[in-house]
Order: sequence, then structure tokens, then C-alpha cells
Amino acid sequence: MSNIEKLISIRNFTSEHHKGLVSLIFVGNWIIAKHQAFFKQYDITMQQFNILRILRGQHPKSASINTLKERMLDKMSDVSRLVERLRKAELVERKSCELDRRAVDVKISAKGLQLLKTIDEEIGTLEDTLKASLTEKEVVQLNKLLDKLLSTY
Repeated sequence: MSNIEKLISIRNFTSEHHKGLVSLIFVGNWIIAKHQAFFKQYDITMQQFNILRILRGQHPKSASINTLKERMLDKMSDVSRLVERLRKAELVERKSCELDRRAVDVKISAKGLQLLKTIDEEIGTLEDTLKASLTEKEVVQLNKLLDKLLSTY
């Protein structure tokens, strides 16, 4: 009996492809839960962290809401709402775009940069999930397989 069969008490998958999809969903949800718990200690969400990292990559320049949407890992996020929460926490600054008054430019603040610096010191613990189970060679293989799946995205 495989681990997924034990964890969700199912033995009869319709095919190995079905089992693989169920396993990916289960593992994805498990990893998301670990990430959510990690970021909770910093009083931010995974999506907010993603925005802060994008903005740090743009720093000292700002980014538009559309740029943030394009680069987000979670494409279903409401970026405007996330940015507003980050602004209230003084982690980002917002201002109207000089070229297009309808657009908004977002820039990471000094407080946001400091938070990321603090998180950077601990974020490696999230990799421990993979390190505990997979060798370097296996992770390379996993990355190749995931990249192959993403080629149909």
C-alpha cells in the first residue's frame, strides 16, 4: 500500500494517472499548509510574501498592479486587496502612476525590506520538507518532471 493510499484511505484509483493527480493535489495542499503556518508567525500570508518578493526584485523601482498579477504564483489572488493590506501594515507604498492616473504604482518600503531580510534567515526551513525525503538527484528529477507538466500550462 502506498503512502497516498494510507493517508486518504483509498485503494482503488482508476489509473496511475489518477493516483498521480490525487497525490499532487494532496502534496500541494500539505506544502501550502506548511507555508501558511510559516508566514503566520510574520503576520503575513503566502500571497503577501509573494508580492513583497516581487517588489524587492523591482527595488528601488515600483511595479504596477498588473505587473504584480502577472508574476504572482497564485493567479487567483486579488492583488489590489493584498497590496492594500500590505500598505496598512506599512510594508509597501502606493501612489498613482505619473503616466496613467488610473494605474497604481507599488513600491516596497524600508519596513517591508526589513521583514523580508528577517524571513530570509528562516525560510530555508521550508526546504526541509523536500530535504527530509528526497536526495539532490531526486529533486533534480522532480523539478524536470514538474517542468514537463508545466509545459502544457
